[in-house]
Amino acid sequence: MRQLYRIAAFFLICLFSGIVHAADYPTRPIKWIVGYPPGGTTDVLARLMAQSLSEKLGQQVIVENKPGAGNNIGTEFVINAAPDGYTMLLVNPANYINATLYKNLNFKFTRDIAAVAGLVSTPNVMVVSNSVPAKTVAEFLAYCKANPGKVNMASSGSGTSVHLSGELFKFMTGCNMVHVPYKGAGPALIDLTAGQVQVLFDNLPSSVPHIKNGRIRALAVTSATAEPSMPELPTVAATVTGYEATASFGIGMPRNTPPEVINKMNATVNQILAEPAMRARLADLGGVTIPGTPADFNKIIVAETEKWAKVINASGVTLD
Repeated sequence: MRQLYRIAAFFLICLFSGIVHAADYPTRPIKWIVGYPPGGTTDVLARLMAQSLSEKLGQQVIVENKPGAGNNIGTEFVINAAPDGYTMLLVNPANYINATLYKNLNFKFTRDIAAVAGLVSTPNVMVVSNSVPAKTVAEFLAYCKANPGKVNMASSGSGTSVHLSGELFKFMTGCNMVHVPYKGAGPALIDLTAGQVQVLFDNLPSSVPHIKNGRIRALAVTSATAEPSMPELPTVAATVTGYEATASFGIGMPRNTPPEVINKMNATVNQILAEPAMRARLADLGGVTIPGTPADFNKIIVAETEKWAKVINASGVTLD
C-alpha cells in the first residue's frame, strides 16, 4: 500500500510540475533561430515578431542567425536543442524543400520538429524582362512554346522557392525553359532588367521596386488568390489551373516539447497576429497572416513538403 501511495504521489508531482511550468513559461530568454544572414525578408519577419513576443511574454525573444547549408545548419541546431520551449526555429520554405532536395540530412523535418504556430504566407511574383513581348501569362506561354529552350528562367539559387516556383510552372505547363541560377535575387534582377534572362518567379518584396519603376513587367502572382498589395495583378492559377506557390512561415520547436508550452506560444502568436497594426506591417512585406492551431500549421508543413517533393523529383534537382 505504501508503494502505491509513493507512485500516486510521484504522478501528482509530475502533473503539478507540468501545470506550474506552463503557467510560469517563459522564465528566461528564448532563442529564435533564423537560418539566413541578417537583413533578408526572413530575418526582418523574425525581428518584427520577436519584439512583440518579448513584450507579451515578459522575456526577451532573441533572434540568432545561423546561416549555412541552405538553412540546414540552423534547423539541425534547433532539432538537437533541449525540448523545453527555449529554442525555436523560424520555419520557412527551405525546410519543406530541403526534405527532398538534400539526400543525406541528419534529421527528418516533418518528424523532428514540433509545429507551434503559423505566421504569414507570401506569394512570389512572375516577372519578365521588358524585352519579352508577353503582357499576360497566356501570352508568355505562347511565347515560350514558340521559342523552346531559348527562354532563360533566372532564380536566386538552385533549390530556392524562387527556383522551384519556376520548376512548378514548367512541370504544369510543359514550357521548355533553361534554368539560370544566381547567388541571390539582386544579381538575377540586374540581368532580368538587362534582358539577359527572360523570366523570374521572384519573392514579392525584392521585385516590387523594380515593377513600380517600370524596369521589369509583372505578369501574375503565384498565390491561389489575388495579392492585396497588388490587386491589379491576376494569379498564375487564372491561366494554369491548380498552380499555387506561396512561402509559408511559422514557428517550430524540437519534438517532445511539452504541449502546454507549445499552446502558450501559439496563443501568444495568434494574439499578436490579430492586432491591426501588426497585420498592416506584415502586409507591407507582402504577407497574409496564417493564424491557427499547432495542428493547422503542421498540416501546412506536411502539405508543402509533399508538394515540393513532387516538383523536385520531376525536375531531377538534388543537392548533397
